[in-house]
Amino acid sequence: MLIPSITNSLNELIDLLNQLSKKDYSNPCAELSNASIGEHTRHIIEMFQCLENQYDLGIVNYDKRERNVLIQTDMNYAIHHILEIKNNLEKENKNIDLQQMIDGEEIRIQSNYYRELLYNLEHCIHHQALIKVAILKCENIMVDENFGVARSTIEYRNQCAQ
Repeated sequence: MLIPSITNSLNELIDLLNQLSKKDYSNPCAELSNASIGEHTRHIIEMFQCLENQYDLGIVNYDKRERNVLIQTDMNYAIHHILEIKNNLEKENKNIDLQQMIDGEEIRIQSNYYRELLYNLEHCIHHQALIKVAILKCENIMVDENFGVARSTIEYRNQCAQ
């Protein structure tokens, strides 16, 4: 269920991006502390790219993102990268070390590929929720009611509705 959930979230993001104008995508939003929807989209993409690009090494450091401005300014370029991510999710689960600098000190934590995929899904949903806040002011944008909602919340709502 993990890969289909990620694919679903990324498809929702693509559906949203296909509705936005270049201005909607790349201009700063007050609702996002003057970040753009494009910046949040780039952040989602680059976190998945870190996991994919560092998978073979077995050490993932999410701080080593490219921060590619073209992803945050060109929706078609962003969508291209989202499609690449979707096509490369299926990998064998293996142990991975998560590496990060905190207050000038390097830490390493044991993890695995599937755990990091789950982290990226939750991270993606979190940023989608922020994006949703920014687009609520756009009357012409249709967004799925579950866009930016945690899978556990969706399941809970479905149980309550029965």
